[in-house]
Amino acid sequence: MHSGQRRPWRPQITRGECCRGWVFFALYVFLFPWLMGWVQRSYPGEFPVAEANVVYYLIIAALTFLVLWSYLRLNFRLLLDWLPENLFALVTGLAGGGVLTFLVDLIPLPVQNPNLTSYPEQYFFAPGPTVLILVVLMPLVEEPFFRGLLFGSVRSYSRALGYVLSVGVYAFYCAVQFVYAFGVLDLRYLLLMIQYAPVALALTWCYDRGGSIWSAIALHMMFNAFGLWLALN
Repeated sequence: MHSGQRRPWRPQITRGECCRGWVFFALYVFLFPWLMGWVQRSYPGEFPVAEANVVYYLIIAALTFLVLWSYLRLNFRLLLDWLPENLFALVTGLAGGGVLTFLVDLIPLPVQNPNLTSYPEQYFFAPGPTVLILVVLMPLVEEPFFRGLLFGSVRSYSRALGYVLSVGVYAFYCAVQFVYAFGVLDLRYLLLMIQYAPVALALTWCYDRGGSIWSAIALHMMFNAFGLWLALN
């Protein structure tokens, strides 16, 4: 079957996985970061940030596989069965996301993305853990939830609404972490949602068009690797 033919969309996640997934997703967004901050504040002496972050994301990734194992296994089969379609979605998502990101970066904003300075610092002190977290573990955790769970759940009822929520919620999630990054409330950092929207759109397109969350995971890894490379250069 050629890459121009769209296969019919069907729900890929079971009701039980959906329920477990939403509970875990809420914990990942709201509770786990607070727990990590509490551990850092309670740790006597100098806190091993890089090592602790690797352990944190390894645990989160393992729990993600545990919660969504059937879904991830099914999507691996779909990746193999629909490999040309997923490759097409990956390549077009990479190209489209890259072009849109370039155009969006031309828009002047009153704040600068803190990752432009934090990524080089993290890489300088711990290159291995930084690459492992950004390029491997974060895509493995985020794509099953922002695309697989969020978009997949809504896509069954409204494709357009699925895109709006998947792109909007992910962009907000990425930008809102900087609102209190420097100890004071600065809502201008929410404008960084504009910078994250092209990548979120490309990732959602990749999953929707290819049909396997693994192609979106691979694309997310590519975007993060390229973003790290740009920050370092």
